[in-house]
Amino acid sequence: MHNTLIIEIGVAIILVASVGLLANRLKFSVIPFFIVIGMVLGNDHYPNAVAEFLTNLNNPALTDSIDSIWRFLTFTESKPFIDFMGRLGVLFLLFYLGLEFSVGRLIKSGKSMVAGGVIYLLINLASGLLVGWMMDLPFKELMVLCGIMTSSSTAIVAKVLTDLKRTANPETEVIMGMIMFDDLFVAMHISFLSGLILSGGGSVWAVVWTSLLALAFILGILILGRKLVPFIDKLLHEKSSELFILIIFSLLFIIAGLSETIHVAEAVGALMAGLVFADSRFIKKIEGMVSPFKDFFGAMFFFSFGLSIDLYSLGGAVGWAVFAAGITLVGNVAAGYFATRFSTLPPKNSVDIGFTLSARGEFSIIMANIGKAGALMPVIQSFVVVYVLLLSIVSPLLTKESRNIWNALAGTPEVTKKPKKKLSDLESSVKPKDS
Repeated sequence: MHNTLIIEIGVAIILVASVGLLANRLKFSVIPFFIVIGMVLGNDHYPNAVAEFLTNLNNPALTDSIDSIWRFLTFTESKPFIDFMGRLGVLFLLFYLGLEFSVGRLIKSGKSMVAGGVIYLLINLASGLLVGWMMDLPFKELMVLCGIMTSSSTAIVAKVLTDLKRTANPETEVIMGMIMFDDLFVAMHISFLSGLILSGGGSVWAVVWTSLLALAFILGILILGRKLVPFIDKLLHEKSSELFILIIFSLLFIIAGLSETIHVAEAVGALMAGLVFADSRFIKKIEGMVSPFKDFFGAMFFFSFGLSIDLYSLGGAVGWAVFAAGITLVGNVAAGYFATRFSTLPPKNSVDIGFTLSARGEFSIIMANIGKAGALMPVIQSFVVVYVLLLSIVSPLLTKESRNIWNALAGTPEVTKKPKKKLSDLESSVKPKDS
């Protein structure tokens, strides 16, 4: 098996591309498809039905052949490399998010973003605390669960709005403002979890110290980065494509690596790097060059996450995940209702906002991976798999039917269509002139 590394990676990419094409054909989000194919192939032992079939077959030669193919498809040799590509996927996802972050858009969204965002966070944090308390989780696991249940998926939300052609709708501005507010929470909560879980410090003071260090690092990067942007622009000016992207990537990995050395999640460092480059006059060129890397390594991130999950360990978390998904849907519709109250939108847009924001994906998985790195309870990993799969599938479907759902709930009467007039009716209505 020591000569199969390259072909294993090639097969993995083909599989990811194939399920992605299937998802696009079915008009679903690609994220659950990437996770599921990883889960199915990542287990060292066969599904029970296959194992029973091979036992009854009683053909050692055929069994050995199938066994060899199955071992190959579990990516035994390439798993570490696929995991590393997934790690790069996190960096590029967060870096691109930082590039998209605009202070001007924050100001434009104004009151509706802040008010709606705060209510959204409070409702979802309360939901996470409730589910965690009912599951009797320790404090660290509880904080991870709160992050999982509060972090909406920017990637899925953007794709849903684009696919449904709602980007120009009035509620979309509120949705994107609340997403940006949630992204701020993601950055702060990842820093908090890093101090709580990854630093190895168990005391309150150790957590406070690491969190303050993370805050100082974030502020330092932002302040220093803004001052260095003109110098960086000079470096990037009229450079060839390879030098341009080498400069961008070197700064991205250095900043992310520095954050990791002080026990701040490298994802936060990548986000800060994106925020720095967001002020560059070459922002459009940077986005254009980084986008393919974000798409490729982002797909491998979800696939590698699926590979790390034991399909047979999900049973104990299914009930809790379904319950949590239901609470998330109801809570987000409530948050959408309050957001419409603070804006000029009618109440019917509350379901549009709530169902769209209910999508969970990349950030929930990042939170769970922090818990995994800190050797927290395995139930967190099982929970996030079912929870993300449910909401990444159900949320886009409900968003597509949100108008019909509102009409059904609100009892909106159907608009009666006026009967079409026939030509004979028009002729009879015209009175002949007196001669």
